[in-house]
Amino acid sequence: MENDNGGFLWGLLGCCIPVVGLILFLVWKDTKPKTAKAAGIGAIVGVVIGILIYVVMIVFSLATGIAAGGIAAGSAAAIY
Repeated sequence: MENDNGGFLWGLLGCCIPVVGLILFLVWKDTKPKTAKAAGIGAIVGVVIGILIYVVMIVFSLATGIAAGGIAAGSAAAIY
């Protein structure tokens, strides 16, 4: 019987590199279900964190553009 303790570090690896977490989940789902679950959850968390960071960056850039009076409006006014 193989050691199947859940592996926090496998979950952390899955969080940092979600593709690796997904691959480990698929490989270990039958032989090491606890470790596979940790890697899979880590992959999901990593993807969600990446999406949240992306959304925050977009919102921040839009808010900065609006606060500055709009880049497009300022450029158009300078041309005419």
